[in-house]
Amino acid sequence: MPSERDRSVFHRFHPRLQNAIAHRLGWTSLRPVQEQAGEALLSGHNAVVLAPTAGGKTEASMFPVLSQLLVDQPEGLGALYIAPIKALLNNQADRLGLYTQMVGLSRFVWHGDVGVSARKRFLRHPDTLLMTTPESLEVMAVSQKVDASRLFRDLRVVVIDEIHALAGSDRGSHLLSVLERLVSLSRHDVQRVGLSATVGNPLEILGWIQGTSQRPQRLVHPPVPAQPRELLIVHRPSPEELAQAAARAARGRKSLFFCESRTVTESSARRMDALGVEVFVHHSSISKEERARAEALFHKGGDACIVCTSTLELGIDVGDLDRVLQAEAPTTVSSFLQRMGRTGRRPGKKANTLFLCGAEESALQAAALIGLAREGWVEPVDVDDRCWPVLIHQLLTMSLAEGGVTAEAAWAHLSRLPDFSGISRAEFDRLLRWMRVDDAMIMTSGRLVLGPKAEKCFGRRHYMDLYAVFSTPALYRVHTSDGREIGTLSQDFVDRLVADASMFLLGGRAWHVFRLNHKDKIVTVQPARRGLEPTWGGYLPQFLGFDLCQKIREILGSDDVPPYLHPTAQAVLADWRTRLSGVLDRSGLEADGEDVRWWTFAGGKVNSTLRYAIQSVNPDWKAIPDNFSVRIRGAGPTLSGALEVIETLRQVEFWEDDALWREVAAGLPSYRLSKFQMLMPPWMEREILARFLLDLPGAWRLLSGQGSRALAEDTATDETVEGIDSALKPSIPIEYIREQAAFEQVCQDLAAYKTVALDVETTIGRDQRLCLLQLGVPERSVLIDTLAISDLEPLRPILESPGITKLIHYASFEKRVLKRYGFEIVQIYDTHKASKRLRGKPDGGHSLKAVTRRELGVDIDKGNQCSDWSMRPLRPDQIDYAALDVELLLRLHGVFAAEENGGLFDRVHSAAGSI
Repeated sequence: MPSERDRSVFHRFHPRLQNAIAHRLGWTSLRPVQEQAGEALLSGHNAVVLAPTAGGKTEASMFPVLSQLLVDQPEGLGALYIAPIKALLNNQADRLGLYTQMVGLSRFVWHGDVGVSARKRFLRHPDTLLMTTPESLEVMAVSQKVDASRLFRDLRVVVIDEIHALAGSDRGSHLLSVLERLVSLSRHDVQRVGLSATVGNPLEILGWIQGTSQRPQRLVHPPVPAQPRELLIVHRPSPEELAQAAARAARGRKSLFFCESRTVTESSARRMDALGVEVFVHHSSISKEERARAEALFHKGGDACIVCTSTLELGIDVGDLDRVLQAEAPTTVSSFLQRMGRTGRRPGKKANTLFLCGAEESALQAAALIGLAREGWVEPVDVDDRCWPVLIHQLLTMSLAEGGVTAEAAWAHLSRLPDFSGISRAEFDRLLRWMRVDDAMIMTSGRLVLGPKAEKCFGRRHYMDLYAVFSTPALYRVHTSDGREIGTLSQDFVDRLVADASMFLLGGRAWHVFRLNHKDKIVTVQPARRGLEPTWGGYLPQFLGFDLCQKIREILGSDDVPPYLHPTAQAVLADWRTRLSGVLDRSGLEADGEDVRWWTFAGGKVNSTLRYAIQSVNPDWKAIPDNFSVRIRGAGPTLSGALEVIETLRQVEFWEDDALWREVAAGLPSYRLSKFQMLMPPWMEREILARFLLDLPGAWRLLSGQGSRALAEDTATDETVEGIDSALKPSIPIEYIREQAAFEQVCQDLAAYKTVALDVETTIGRDQRLCLLQLGVPERSVLIDTLAISDLEPLRPILESPGITKLIHYASFEKRVLKRYGFEIVQIYDTHKASKRLRGKPDGGHSLKAVTRRELGVDIDKGNQCSDWSMRPLRPDQIDYAALDVELLLRLHGVFAAEENGGLFDRVHSAAGSI
């Protein structure tokens, strides 16, 4: 190492590790990410480490981990390395084996393909580092053959690779729950480390992996110097043209060709093979032996192409690449960056991607992905706090592992995890009652154990099917005549095959069906000259994200031509701009034959939500959504009629109508989203389907103008009112309450008032979880952080006192939310109802925005209505918004009460005169 090592974290490493890095590896310096991660981890922090693909994340985490293990060697297992897939474990095994071996430690790889005898040896004499997957970790937690208390008692640190592939998914929730069960067996506060190349909200992910750990947190994300990229988007409308272009680009180079489905992978590989390109095929239905063979041959070769799905998107090393090719476009910026990051690793080489788009929409999608990436935007990972499928799974495995579990013990564990934090104890108890009635679980001697239904569903092969949270469909193995396994086919596809007649593609080769063995689920094949692309079924709607589609809208509305468009893609862009000329400049609405089309560019999930919203307003219409638009058919839709419907949807009260959305959820099409769906009560299944198919906050985000500025400006019917203040700020002092003692005092103070304004902020459209409660009086606006307050009981004297008038706008919403927390609100003055009584049916309706504009001459920005109120800290604009709402309620009450009281006096005086 150079002399500057004295200023480096290197000098803090154990001397044995220093020597190995300098002399065994021949390194002369550490990268910035390794310096910063080393400092954080050696200081005892939990951390998320971000760096580009091949940016040194593995060493950034493992070097300080190994150093700490050398300083204080554990009794057996000291560290866990967890990867989302077995292939990544296998790929990293040699590297981590070298790093542990060179300092005198050891590592063991445990997954489903590792033999029983090797596992037994590990359990007798545990290695220092264990490399495994979430599912194998569950096996260790459940298996009676594993003494988990002994194995994990000296565990010090957990490293989770490619954490973005786990967080926000059922597998991530599963991992966190299993980890918490296992780290509770350790005598240490186990350190947590997450590694990723691409994630849009790393601080939230850091909070997610924190779990019950009390360690400080650190985000390690050093600046990455801008690097030149070679990017090109080409439009090739036919599969033959696309394969020919891919063959030309791949010939003489070492490349990966990413496809968006296994079927396209097979057909593209077959066409490229016919054009003389050496191809290998890599996807989840290719056998592990064939995939390993492809990786090995490709790694050694210099002129070949692996045609693959996302199986090679994660950090599996297949050597230096010349080029990444992409059929159509991936659905996320994260995937694009991961795939592009496979190239440009050699000195003098640039990272690159060639998009070969058959569909015009894919060319626009690719342009938007590049545009967002250039802005530094990556999708955030949405961590679900109501992950019902995994909660059911963990109930089953906990009861199986411990010979039964009490409801209290299960709740004590599950309720402390972020993925279940949005589930109340009452809901948990309701689920247990259902599962007992449904025979999924039974109670014996005060402990929950698996019932007959769960035994029947998951008891096969000693409960092996229970260890994973994802489903494994019925598959047939495909063997050659000499017994070599090629891959798997779905049963639906095999049911259409005929022995001695059918031919199909698998692994980029054509095969003739020689024999079908339905008992053992084996298809025996021989080589053929041609074949049919298989289908694997199980397809779900593929939704593009809101931000990606909005970027497409931005590109279409601009005059700029991105430099990475081939002339064929430039022609696609020009055609779309001509087609939508004027439409995007107005409301996004166009007459399309007898239909009306609403070009929202809001993504499939938002548009699916708008479909049900439109049909609820006008049942005579049928709305057909896609990622870019909603087509309206039926009883004579018109542009003016569509604008009226949109104006109705722009009222926030529409989206807070709980009864409406319960009815919508009950009528959603059924998809099998979880292997545990068969054990779910109907109300839970509806919630999960609604979460998959609907996005109420996203729809409101669009309609309130936070998504599309043009939509907000062009569909608004309110005229500019002279004298209206469009930058209104609160004028009453604001108090933000987060401590229990301060909360109790303020409730005691406000109970002395005769009138109190009240408002709540919740998560919109899902569980409507209470995040903030606002109470307003003339001297102070009090904002109560209900996520920080442990006991809300001091509110009861205010909410349930008939001597205190609560001022609320659209009180049915507040009543419904607070009822879930055990409160009734009495003595309400509803300004929404007062406006209806006094104004009838005025232009603009009776939303708070419309009423304050009409009655007070002020214009309030309701954009924050759909902001994420569960995030902390709240932004200053959210604080102002929340305080302003209760302040305006007090002013509205003054206007309406004065008018109503005056009207009452006039009526009494008139009646007295007539007498």
